This record gives sequence, C-alpha cells and structure tokens, in this order.
Amino acid sequence: MIIEIKDVVCRFGTVTALDGISLAVKQGEVVVVLGPSGSGKSTLLRCLNALEEIQSGEINVDGFLIDRNHRQIHQIRLEVGMVFQHFNLFPHLSVLENVNLAQRVVRKRSKVEAARVSSELLEKVGLEDKVGAFPGQLSGGQKQRVAIARALALNPKIMLFDEVTSALDPEMIGEVLEVMKQLAREGMTMLIVTHEIGFAREAADRVVFIDAGKIVEEGSPQEFFSNPRNPRTKEFLAHVL
Repeated sequence: MIIEIKDVVCRFGTVTALDGISLAVKQGEVVVVLGPSGSGKSTLLRCLNALEEIQSGEINVDGFLIDRNHRQIHQIRLEVGMVFQHFNLFPHLSVLENVNLAQRVVRKRSKVEAARVSSELLEKVGLEDKVGAFPGQLSGGQKQRVAIARALALNPKIMLFDEVTSALDPEMIGEVLEVMKQLAREGMTMLIVTHEIGFAREAADRVVFIDAGKIVEEGSPQEFFSNPRNPRTKEFLAHVL
C-alpha cells in the first residue's frame, strides 16, 4: 500500500473532524471521497500532506510516517502533490514561472531543466500557448490546469485533489476533469474530494463516503452507486443523484 491511514483523529478545538479513520490505498488506485459539507473530506487530504496536525493514529505515505512530531514533512511533500479549490497561483508570475518556481526551489533544478519540464507539462494540460500569460489573463479552468501542472512538476507519486472544480463555471469543469482522467489512465495514485458524481462513476477505482468524520461506506463505483448498504449513504445519494 502506498498510503496507510490508521485510526486517525484530528480535532479543531472541540470539533472532531476525523474520528478514528482508517484507509489504505494501493499504488495506482484512484479513490474518490464523497460526503456532505463539513464531514471531514478536505481535512483527510490535508492530513495526508501534513497541513493539519493529527491528535492520534498514524499515516504512512510511501514509507514515510506522518505522526504528531512531523519529522518527515519535507520528504512526504516531495511525494505528494496537492491541488486546492482555489488556484493559489502567484499573480505577478507568468504561467511558465509559476510552474518553474517550486522546481527551482524544492527540486533544485536548473533554469533550463525546469523550463523543459514546465513546457512538457503545460502541453500535457493543453496550455502550451499560455506560457507567457499571467494568471489574471486566464479563465478559472485554465488556472486550475496550471495548478495541476505545477503540482506534477515535482514528480509526485501521489496526487490529492480537493474540490478542484467547485469554484469553476460549469463549462470549465470538463476541461479540468479531462486532465484528471488522463492522469488516472496513466496510473497516477490519486485521492479526489469532489461532488462530480459522473467523474466518480467513470474514473474511480473506489468510492469512499465520509460523514461526521467517519468512513461510513466504501466500494467500487458500481457497488456504491447501484447498491449502497448504509442508510446514510442512501440518504446522501438521494440528494445528489
């Protein structure tokens, strides 16, 4: 397993965001995480990248342990790319410079090597003609594809997507989901928090449903959507399908 989550508890004050969650993910597996607002979905992803502190339990990412001491944060973040709902691009940097920056700082690549990698990835996400543009000149879907290219530029083994289409206009959602589908076809290990049910049906190997900080149900897309077992899952699906 490339990700192993064991009995993880994460609290914010008196609020328990994750309540003893355990989950294992195989290399190359695409896991879509569904659940109502406030259920703990995004917190789960943020704990995998050590962006939130856990109070108990442990997380193992490609052999590196995330615990309360956070001793291996740097190694973990080299292996785990994360794309957020909001693009977090540097507005004063061009598209090319946005994708170059982390490569130069984190991977210590030369300017020439970083530019080569960035150009290849921008072509991959369909933005080879936007290398000199600035974020303010891009649509929301284009910004999100730049953010994906930036995360991929560090050669992560795992990609985390946290509701990356929820801030986009409907006509821009498809272009971002298509990039994610391509990554799935290429065998990238991915955990994806999304409300895009069609994407979950098509691209996921497994669907996990979280409610009140607990995993309520999980299964293949066919099992999950066609024959949910838990009453809470059935209630949720009745509202979103």
